[in-house]
Amino acid sequence: MTGEWHRTACSLCYLNCGLEVQLDGRKITRVRGDKAHPRSGGYLCQKAQRLTFYGDHEDRLTTPLRRRPDGTHEPIGWDTALTEIAAKLHAIRDADTAAGRPGSFAYVGGGGQGNHSGGAYGASLLKWMNSTRHFNALSQEKTGDFWVNGHLFGSTLVHTAEDVEHCDLLVVLGCNPWQAHGFNNARHALNTLKNDPDRRMIVIDPRRTETAELADLHLSLRPGTDAYLLGAILALLLERGGADERFLAERTEGFDEVAAVLAKVPVDEWIAHAEVSRVDVERAVELILAAEAMTVRVELGIQQGRHSTLNSYLEKLLYLLTGHFGRRGTNNLHSWLLPLWGATTGQRSEITGFEYIGGLLPANTLAEEILADHPNRVRAVWVESSNPANTFAGTRDVERALEAAELSVVVDVAYTETAALADYVLPAASQHEKWEFTLFTFEWPTNYFQLRRPLLDPLPGTLVEAEIYARLFDALGVLPPSDVLAELAAGPRTDLQAGLGALVQAMPERAAILPVLLYRTLGASLPDGAASIAPLWAGCHRAARTMTVPVQRALGSSATGARLGEELFDRVLAGPTPFSAHEQDEVWTLLRRDRVQLAVPELLDWLAALDPAAERTDPAYPFSLINGQRRAHNANQILRDPRWRRTDPDGALRARPEELASIGAAPGDWVAVVTSAGRVVVRAEADPALRPGQLALPHGYGMAHPDAHGRRVVSGPRINLLTDALDRDPIAGTPHHKDVPARLEPVTEEERARAAADSETVASGRS
Repeated sequence: MTGEWHRTACSLCYLNCGLEVQLDGRKITRVRGDKAHPRSGGYLCQKAQRLTFYGDHEDRLTTPLRRRPDGTHEPIGWDTALTEIAAKLHAIRDADTAAGRPGSFAYVGGGGQGNHSGGAYGASLLKWMNSTRHFNALSQEKTGDFWVNGHLFGSTLVHTAEDVEHCDLLVVLGCNPWQAHGFNNARHALNTLKNDPDRRMIVIDPRRTETAELADLHLSLRPGTDAYLLGAILALLLERGGADERFLAERTEGFDEVAAVLAKVPVDEWIAHAEVSRVDVERAVELILAAEAMTVRVELGIQQGRHSTLNSYLEKLLYLLTGHFGRRGTNNLHSWLLPLWGATTGQRSEITGFEYIGGLLPANTLAEEILADHPNRVRAVWVESSNPANTFAGTRDVERALEAAELSVVVDVAYTETAALADYVLPAASQHEKWEFTLFTFEWPTNYFQLRRPLLDPLPGTLVEAEIYARLFDALGVLPPSDVLAELAAGPRTDLQAGLGALVQAMPERAAILPVLLYRTLGASLPDGAASIAPLWAGCHRAARTMTVPVQRALGSSATGARLGEELFDRVLAGPTPFSAHEQDEVWTLLRRDRVQLAVPELLDWLAALDPAAERTDPAYPFSLINGQRRAHNANQILRDPRWRRTDPDGALRARPEELASIGAAPGDWVAVVTSAGRVVVRAEADPALRPGQLALPHGYGMAHPDAHGRRVVSGPRINLLTDALDRDPIAGTPHHKDVPARLEPVTEEERARAAADSETVASGRS
């Protein structure tokens, strides 16, 4: 009904704030913050207000597609698509088994922002294909952080949170919460902190960001030198007696090894290499020493920067050595309803040698896994809710790899750049046309979960991911007969686990597809078409079993065992709810070892080996390019309609005005950004807030849109044409996107004319 407000949540960053929206037919017409949301409480940023542009657009898919020999696609029916795909998957699986090799299937997915319901089903296909090769956005960004957590806290499943609301010192490192958020009600929290005379903020970032403008101290370091600056700060903190001896003795081990390495840090040399003032570094140390409760907020600026895994270690040492951990207002750990990634087992890729961190391989290595001259290379690629042809480093290699695979399938709502290269494209229902959720449950001490109801019916011809996988497994001959499933679905939930066990006993390979079996049984009994979220039932029972008291507190319940699990599941179905509420001292129960292990030999060796002389700027590429900056109107790639951007329609290159002038360019001109990997023509914009020698391009552009004549027009920079997949962290394989060596060049007349024409076409709304 027009004018009625419907509850949902944002899907543009991992905070997933609660929203209310109005609809006119299939269009979102108005958006406001949900004041009743238990976590975000009505907060709304400018990006969420533009969700009116999400949904129907010219690239929406409504029928399966099959690739023709000439590279174009033709529409086919669902039965045809799934039958053909099943036959090809069976052939690849059988060939792997006959050759005695590991599964040659790669799964790229597990959920986009706030779109995680398909992940359990895609993982089932990965398991059924006897493969482990899983890639997603987390392994493009975060696995170095997970690796460090595993060594410090005992498992990659142990993950940190920050308490910005109650700290008296906030250290913001490599991020800009004013634009990127990353914690609850970010702008309100930053303004509150700024206006409190008893609270302080330090920002460590090359650029003078909006957040830096609010800070008491801004350390504008040279790009790529975070490890040097953090090492110097840590060395000075220990020299000044900043180690919390009681905390270290009670809660940690390995401090002496860490202190021995930090004692050898050439502080002045490293500060000089970071090109910051010694006076400012001393001021930062004084603020940390004076803090009662410091919390450190980090993001991709260090996690995709030079020395990224080492950076993640040093930022954690910053609060661990000083005892700002496990207390109100400091960094803490958090609980999970369902973990968003897995544990690390030590397994490594036979192709690249990289470790599976949290069960994930580096996204940067996907092309190598496919193109390698190796008997165990990847032969089939399944992409769900992801667009690696645009978002993974080394675009041209990713494109070649997708075309070289024996089978490539894309499950998505839109005809993405990856879909354009696939053998088969399967159209999914959008986030607002199905039950959906996020597993970014990163809160402490109370953690929340929101299940989002569909706002709209799925477009005809589309299916929710759960149904796509269920039909595929039926075509693969793995699902039990429908009458067997129906009988189990009609029975009580108390018999469900035993019934599923019997189905697996009858055919052991069904152990891989338990989420699909839950969808076809428990799902049938769920209200309002909520079948696809059936795997959450298992997660609720797991949480009730492993966190009984915190779950009881969150629900205000005295139930135990299966009754508590069912009560939690019912609460999840009803709407946004806390699912765990811990007392502060319980943070230590989330560790997977008795004490925090401070000494990580690989990282201490790395720190000791840092050498400024080995990291001088290449004269051929004198600039440091931030490749993937967050701005007022860019987000993830689910917002494909370029009209949603109120600002920065071309995804401009930002550079200091004098550096544009050095190639004879002015703001508004077209210029070329050149790296060792490629060349991209972009609109220029002056930004004096950048550090000298620094350039910035935004993420979320580079998507092709159909124009009035059927030609596909690219909107904004396709930034991974500029990245080299081999320029990556040695442990996690994460790319150095925030410090890409680059140079500026004038454009040719042909380049200028083409860029201007494409920009005009996009701006006119013809695309």
